[in-house]
Amino acid sequence: MKSSLVILYHREPYDEVVDENGVTHYLDKKSPNGIVPTLKGFFDNVEKGTWIAWKQVTAKQRNKFQERVQIESSNYDVARIPLSADEVKHFYHITSKEAFWPILHSFPYHFTYESSDWENFKAINKKFAEAACAEAAEDALIWVHDYNLWLAPKYIRELKPDARIAFFHHTPFPSVDIFNILPWREAIIESLLCCDVVGFHIPRYSENFVHVARSLFEVDVVKKEAIPEHITPCGTALAEPEMVTQLNYKGQLVNVDAFPVGTNPEHILNTLKKPETQQRITEIKEELQGRTLAIAAGRVDYVKGNRELLECYGRLLERRPDLHGKINLVMTCVQAAAGMRVYRTAQQQIEQLAGKINGRYARLGWTPILLFTQPIPFTDLIAYYKAADICWTTPLRDGLNLVAKEYVVAHEGKDGALILSEFVGAAVEMPEAIQTNPYSMDRMDEAIDRALSLSDEDQAQRMAKMYDTVTQYDVKHWADRLFDIFQKIEPQSVGDKKPVTA
Repeated sequence: MKSSLVILYHREPYDEVVDENGVTHYLDKKSPNGIVPTLKGFFDNVEKGTWIAWKQVTAKQRNKFQERVQIESSNYDVARIPLSADEVKHFYHITSKEAFWPILHSFPYHFTYESSDWENFKAINKKFAEAACAEAAEDALIWVHDYNLWLAPKYIRELKPDARIAFFHHTPFPSVDIFNILPWREAIIESLLCCDVVGFHIPRYSENFVHVARSLFEVDVVKKEAIPEHITPCGTALAEPEMVTQLNYKGQLVNVDAFPVGTNPEHILNTLKKPETQQRITEIKEELQGRTLAIAAGRVDYVKGNRELLECYGRLLERRPDLHGKINLVMTCVQAAAGMRVYRTAQQQIEQLAGKINGRYARLGWTPILLFTQPIPFTDLIAYYKAADICWTTPLRDGLNLVAKEYVVAHEGKDGALILSEFVGAAVEMPEAIQTNPYSMDRMDEAIDRALSLSDEDQAQRMAKMYDTVTQYDVKHWADRLFDIFQKIEPQSVGDKKPVTA
C-alpha cells in the first residue's frame, strides 16, 4: 500500500531496542518533546504514512541492511537510506555545517567552499527524492524538511510532476546579499520554487526568501497579506509589517507561509508536576541558599552567543562586587557531535571563559558558573527553568529558540525574567521579554541589570502576557494550522490572476 503522507527528515523517529533474545525492535521515541513527535503526529490523520531518513552503515552492514523498518503499534514505516561514513561526513558535517550553516545564520566569514562536496550533496538529495516517489501514492503529500534536503523538491517534481510538495525551513533564511554568496544559489532556489508550499518560522525569513528568488529568477508576486496577529510588525530587529504569501514562477503558484513552531506546554507542565521534578526544584533551591539563579540553555555553536553571554557575566561581576556570592549562572552548553570540526574553537572559548571567570571570582562555598557540556535530563532542565530567576537567551542568530518559550511555560506566567536576543525568531512573538542586542556590550549589560532589578509586579505582567501567547500558539496550533493548509493544496497554475505590485 502506497503512502498518502511522506515526510523527509534527516533524523530517524524511533529507538532501536534489542531484547534478551537479540531481536531488534523499532519503537516510537517516548519523549513528546521536540519537533519529531509533532511531525509524527501528522500520520494520525492518514491511513498510511512513510518517514524517510538516512542511516550510516559500514560496507559489511550494507549487505544485510534493512531498508524498511516497521514501527510497532504505528501506522507508518521508515524508509532508510544507507550512507557510508564518508558520505555522511561530506553531506552533513562539512557541506551542510561548514558551507550552508554559516550563510543561513549570516556568518559569511565562516563559509568554506573548498571542502564542500556539492556532487555528493546532490546525489544524497536525489536518493531521498527517489525514495519519496517510490513510497508516495498518486495524491500523496510529500513534506520535505530543512536545508539538508534543499534539492529534493526539484528531483521529486521531475520524477512525479503532479506531486503535492511542501517544504519547511527550520533555520533562519538570510538576506539577499548573504544568501547569494552560495555558489549553488540558483539550483537551491529553483528547487524550492518547485514546491506548492514553502514554510518559514517568521515573516522576515519568508520575505528574505522572496527577495532572493526575485533576485535570481523572473518571479512575480501574486499575493500579499498582513502578518499573523500575534507577531510584532515593527520595533525589533526581525520585525516585518507584511508578507508575500503567493508567487508565480513559470506559471506555477508557490504558496509562501510564515508561522513559528510552538513548544509543548502540556508536556512541560506535566513534567513540572512530577514528584521527581518537584524534589529536584527543592534541592536546587536549597543548594542556592537564597542566591539569584540565571540559566542559559543551549549547545556549542558560534551562532548561539555563548562567548558574548559569558563575557557579559564577567563584566557584571567586575562592576558589581555586591553580587559576589549572591548569584549563580547555570549554562548548559552541550558539545557538538564528534566530527564537527567547525565547533572546536567555540567549545574551547566557552570552557576557557567559564574557567577564567570561576578562577577569578570563586571562593569557598561559591562558584559563579556551573557549566554542563553533556545533555541533562529533561526533568532536570525543567527544574532548573522553574528555579531560575532569570533565563538568559541571547544567540547572535537562531531560527526560533524554544528555550525562551519553555522557560515561560515552566513559570506558568507568574514570575521570572526573560532576557531575549532580538535576533532569534521567537523575539517577534515575545515583545514583553527584555530584548537585547547581543552584538552590543552596552545593550547586553543594560539587559542583565534590568533583569536583576525587575519588580515582582513587572515580572508578573510580562510573564502573564508571554504565557498567554506561548500556550495559545503552541506546537499543536502550528501542526493543526499546517495540516489545514496541506488539505487545501492542489497543483495550481496562475491562470488569470494578476501579480500584486511590489
